[in-house]
Amino acid sequence: MTSHSPSDLPYRPCVGIMLINTQGLVFVGRRIKQGASGGWQMPQGGIDEGESPLDAAWRELMEEAGTDKAHVLAEMEEWLTYDLPNELVGSVWRGRYRGQKQKWFAMSFTGQDSDIDLNVHHEPEFDAFKWVPMEVLPQKIVEFKKPVYEKVAAAFGPLANKRGE
Repeated sequence: MTSHSPSDLPYRPCVGIMLINTQGLVFVGRRIKQGASGGWQMPQGGIDEGESPLDAAWRELMEEAGTDKAHVLAEMEEWLTYDLPNELVGSVWRGRYRGQKQKWFAMSFTGQDSDIDLNVHHEPEFDAFKWVPMEVLPQKIVEFKKPVYEKVAAAFGPLANKRGE
């Protein structure tokens, strides 16, 4: 049996959602599997076969934040990629992917905090959420995803600033 290097594997197609409230702050959820030590991230997840990126974004927002009280502000033109650290490649996503390629959407949150239900999905991903300033997003995420969060914050930053005016 031959062993493959991570670079031989494809990227998992995914979406990410930057949900922005009326104060211009961004939703982040704390991943259950990473507990109190961190693991804060914006909603994101895989695109199902036959699903458009926008449909996946709406599904993921509902599954992870338990709300659809939002409207789309923008979609990033480019797909952003990140590679998993080598030690995670074989254990995440059954070893089928080297990382993710993500299509990001900015959405304006039109509801109240009480409209967010982290337990709506049968397998919740977040155990807590908070609203954070856009500029702190890259410090909240795991190291290997920082370049993606920096690009998303740069692309959607003006939208958050407009919401908070």
